[in-house]
Amino acid sequence: MLINKAYMFRIYPNQEQKIFINKCIGSSRFVYNYYLNKKEQLYKNKVNLSLKDMKKDLLLLYIEYPWLKEVDSCALRTSLDDLDRAYLNFYNGNGHPKFKKKNTNDTYRTNCIRNTYKDKSYSNIKVDLVNKEITLPKLGKMQIRGYRNLVDFPFKIFNATISKIANKYYVSLSVEEEINLKSFIPRYVTGIDLGVKDLVITSDGIKHKALDNIKKFENKIKGYNKALARNKKNSNNRKKIIVKLQRYYEKLRNARKYYTHLITSALVKENDIIVCETLKVKEMIEKGKHHLAKHLTNSSFGEIIRQLEYKSLWNNKKLIKIDTYYPSSQICSVCGNRKKELKNLKIRRFVCDKCQNEIDRDINASINILMEGIRKYIGQMN
Repeated sequence: MLINKAYMFRIYPNQEQKIFINKCIGSSRFVYNYYLNKKEQLYKNKVNLSLKDMKKDLLLLYIEYPWLKEVDSCALRTSLDDLDRAYLNFYNGNGHPKFKKKNTNDTYRTNCIRNTYKDKSYSNIKVDLVNKEITLPKLGKMQIRGYRNLVDFPFKIFNATISKIANKYYVSLSVEEEINLKSFIPRYVTGIDLGVKDLVITSDGIKHKALDNIKKFENKIKGYNKALARNKKNSNNRKKIIVKLQRYYEKLRNARKYYTHLITSALVKENDIIVCETLKVKEMIEKGKHHLAKHLTNSSFGEIIRQLEYKSLWNNKKLIKIDTYYPSSQICSVCGNRKKELKNLKIRRFVCDKCQNEIDRDINASINILMEGIRKYIGQMN
């Protein structure tokens, strides 16, 4: 089975390469913002600017801004692809495209170009894991670090995304990889309920607590944000604080990412069928109570479901999603009696009025999710 996968390496460019990367990031951001502004102005006059029109107009932009010729031309064209995709997502119901800011998502993407000459294959992006080197367009060779378990890199590369985070540089390679799927045997099945205090609760009674070691990062971020507000724009101290702030944001992201990978990998490894709810995270944050919004953001519900989806696919396991509005917390997992008053989140124990079953609210919900998922799975089989 062929899958699309990304491999991220840290790169160590020299001073000249750093200057070129920073130019590419800045130029890509400029082109994106320039055409976003142009599209908005033309839209007021009911004129659409297509991707083909933007790429034609880009040739004229080189004349007006000659410094755009100094960078990777592929990076500028891919920024237009990103803008076109952002508008397509907007038409499909997502938020309106926003202007890119400096020091926020500092990235650019370049495509891998391959050709064959005299029975030899050539590529402008190459990875040498023996010498720990990568070759990128217009940048040449750089030292890399990452994926010590890989001996070689035989994958077909589509593109490379170079990013700058807190004065550190990374490259993410989008590749096509072939994996061997194991046969699907439905032996172990579990239902999971996602919560705030306990992040993941399984129908087996296992609770994965919410991440509690990120408070120190949040306090640091809060302090540096206050310091940033007091500093003058474009001052050297402000630049230093921005770098420190980026580092703590990176640590916060990495802590969340590591913890969610730990949980989802264990769930997929130990079970053949996983049942969960179809969550509308954005709607939960917007319509939920104010004091819960931050906890919902920290919980990374959307990321947990996303990881379960692709990990289940790669391991030939099944992820079954039940209806968003299925009242899993209100139904007794023993007799099926429903208690509507359990919409109140302060009630942490489920006590059934009919069969006197007493059980933890979240475990009860995960069992109900499991049973609903099994019913759905049997219905698909028939």
